[in-house]
Amino acid sequence: MAHKIAILGASGYTGAELIRLLATHPAYEIAALGAFSKAGQDMADVFPHLRHLSLPQLVSFDEIDFEAIDLCFCALPHKTSQEVISGLPKHLKIVDLSADFRLRDPEAYQQWYGNPHSALEMQGEAVYGLTEFYRDEIAKARLVAGTGCNAATGQFALRPLVSAGVIDLDEIIMDLKCGVSGAGRSLKENLLHAELSEGANAYAVGGTHRHLGEFDQEFSKLAGRDVRVQFTPHLIPANRGILATVYVKGDADEIYSTLSKAYVDEPFLQVLPFGQTPSTHHVRGSNFCHIGVTGDRIEGRAIVIAALDNLTKGSSGQALQNANLMLGEEETSGLMGVPVFP
Repeated sequence: MAHKIAILGASGYTGAELIRLLATHPAYEIAALGAFSKAGQDMADVFPHLRHLSLPQLVSFDEIDFEAIDLCFCALPHKTSQEVISGLPKHLKIVDLSADFRLRDPEAYQQWYGNPHSALEMQGEAVYGLTEFYRDEIAKARLVAGTGCNAATGQFALRPLVSAGVIDLDEIIMDLKCGVSGAGRSLKENLLHAELSEGANAYAVGGTHRHLGEFDQEFSKLAGRDVRVQFTPHLIPANRGILATVYVKGDADEIYSTLSKAYVDEPFLQVLPFGQTPSTHHVRGSNFCHIGVTGDRIEGRAIVIAALDNLTKGSSGQALQNANLMLGEEETSGLMGVPVFP
């Protein structure tokens, strides 16, 4: 019997991406789609590219019978998500795509998101959803907190290196480029075509980006000491994709060997031959992350570059990967689709 799935926030980009992935999953049935302002509408009207699918109508959350649902994806804004999730039935498995349960420390959450957490018990229960590094915990979890898309990209490039001690932890610089869908679907003046196209800009400069809270939490935990990376994100005129270029101090051959060994059995994390660099074009619409390593002209320094699709491996694909573990399905089920190129 198919697992019955609900998606809250189905009218956003990550909600639509979840539907795209779930539509061909052999073990899941989309039983309910929840929304706020678009409740009462058909998905074909909200997202015409899904017109061919037989989908439930978008409804308000109080119209959903959660007792009949096995797992719920919450693709809601932060703060809203914790308020909604705290009111859901206790039997329900939940994968949250917001930022509300990513940070374990309530003070860190308030620092980065500007308001106190209103569901502290659930914050302590949540498992961080970077699948490749928290598999066992995710498989047993009731609530999984999906990572930030920028945070996932940077961690795939760096986690094995931090763990192995092959780089200088005080010399990490991350330059990250992200497509516009990472900003969500709500209307914003700076995301209008005339404002965005034919240009690129840095934002959250000087250590103010909220995903830094995840880097601080995860890298410091791995290292057993405080680790603070320099991180500047850039908005580029592309719909999808993240490219993280990370500058580190360490031996390039050792860095390449460490990453290659760490990811040799990972179906979605692929380390390219030494000296090759990845492109967002080659992971578009997929759950894959490509990682490249090259030496720098300055001896003792290296460059690690990671590329993934922010809506798939950076969000909805990762969420489905986690759901597969939580429901006892094959981890790769529904996720081995080939990237879309060109």
